[in-house]
Amino acid sequence: MAKKKAELQKPSVNIDLTKGKAKQSLEFCKTKNFNTDFCILVDMSVHSGLKRFFVWDFKKDTISDGFLVGHGCGDNPWSYDYSKEKPAFSNVDGSHCSSLGKYKIGIRAHSDWGIGVKYVMHGLDSTNSNALKRYIVFHSWEAVSDDEVYPNGTPEGWGCPTISNNSFKIIDPLLQTSAKPVLMWIYK
Repeated sequence: MAKKKAELQKPSVNIDLTKGKAKQSLEFCKTKNFNTDFCILVDMSVHSGLKRFFVWDFKKDTISDGFLVGHGCGDNPWSYDYSKEKPAFSNVDGSHCSSLGKYKIGIRAHSDWGIGVKYVMHGLDSTNSNALKRYIVFHSWEAVSDDEVYPNGTPEGWGCPTISNNSFKIIDPLLQTSAKPVLMWIYK
């Protein structure tokens, strides 16, 4: 009986891992002259049907918002959730995979997806250095839910971090008003 209950129990975020990444992020942001009010942490070790996109408030040393976020489909068909538990990662153009690493969120521009806004992503590590060439951008997508969908997953795209339209409307003003570049760190 205990085994069945454990199988049905929803996985949770490793908050110690998140806090550790936040601490490293703050040091990085101070060194690189990035925004030191907040950053975005994306824990790809978490099931895609759960909130794993976090706005980390450096001043309060806590998560201020959490959202669902899609990842790349890889060799799977686009817009399904086949890799909801174990996504593949790649920096190769045409892989349709997300890339791990730190990103500088760049300029705001028009998008054909979601609410019509995207942010250019600049990969800062060897694991995501092709982000610009691959057209990896941060945008919203109407297929992404506002609420957790576990045990289902979030629809998978071609490698861009995608959040719901309503979630994007929360984060967009933060990015627009930031005087310094904002860090997004995608890790597992």
